[in-house]
Amino acid sequence: MKKLFTPFEKGSLKLKNHLVMAPMTRSRAIGNLPNELMAIYYAQRSGAGLIVTEGTSPSPEGLGYPRIPGIYSEAQVAGWKKVTDAVHQNGSKIFLQLMHTGRISNVANLPDGLQPVGPSNIKAAGEIFTDSLGMQEHSVPVALTQEGITRVIADFVNASKNAILAGFDGVELHGANGYLLEQFLNPNVNNREDKYGGNIINRSRLTLEITEAIAAAIGPDKVGIRFSPFSQLSDQGAYDTEEVHQTYTCLSSELDKLGIAYIHISTNPEIPEKTYKAIREVFTNTIIICNGLTPETAEEKLLDNSADLVAFGRGFLANPDFISRIEKNVPQNDVDFSTLYSSGEAGYTDYPLYTSK
Repeated sequence: MKKLFTPFEKGSLKLKNHLVMAPMTRSRAIGNLPNELMAIYYAQRSGAGLIVTEGTSPSPEGLGYPRIPGIYSEAQVAGWKKVTDAVHQNGSKIFLQLMHTGRISNVANLPDGLQPVGPSNIKAAGEIFTDSLGMQEHSVPVALTQEGITRVIADFVNASKNAILAGFDGVELHGANGYLLEQFLNPNVNNREDKYGGNIINRSRLTLEITEAIAAAIGPDKVGIRFSPFSQLSDQGAYDTEEVHQTYTCLSSELDKLGIAYIHISTNPEIPEKTYKAIREVFTNTIIICNGLTPETAEEKLLDNSADLVAFGRGFLANPDFISRIEKNVPQNDVDFSTLYSSGEAGYTDYPLYTSK
């Protein structure tokens, strides 16, 4: 049997196999509330040893996109409880991804009276979809004050506690894709002159303070984080290659000291091998690798010990029985890109299971 399909155990993380369903925004949370349709979607895909949910906002100001779920109200906790119950029935674990979009937002996507925030007041280039106005430019963010940063940390901690109340096995901090945590890491976006800006230590401070506070609240074994070194998504822009390398090596080393469960690396072609090796060397707990994998290359990553777990996105998106399909080596459904972010079951819960002819 391939290692992909065998049980996994490292530290306190115990899974029925080595396969992870990657987080994917699907925009089905009407009114920002998790619902029955979402419970069906995740339950269909609970062949995965670990599911990481779509990005979920820890606070109203983090709701950058239309119809993304939150985890800051009692109603949202109750909605998510339906999801976790459904997933646990099939023996899978599920972590909630906490995603504060920061400057990648428009006021039309936020509750009345709120504005997007960021490390600085640097507006992101490009546009974002809104349900009420269609495509709109990103709004100019309000630079977070020290009081605002303290509030953001408290929001993440409260959201993590709510996640545990909702039955999640842990939370994953979204530190990739140009959202709030990565905005602080990147000097092109963060021009602060206080203790949260400037050198690598200062730019890493918010990520580490949030992680440490959450670990203290729910336990470090229930905390993971997602990174994508060298990514330029969301108008981040490139910065010095060695500085990027040192940023993520330093961060990974400090996170290891906190004893968190895993680092989830969203790969891209710009990441040099030395950065993967450095993270692997300084971080002793679980490493998850995601993006561009095939079942064959995923198996190789597990066998050569460059990853402990492997994550797939599109495969799970279009194939509720993805694990069964790769185990049997049968064809997979194609992704319907026209329904990725629509609001109903089409292209969400209606992908067919494989039946031999």
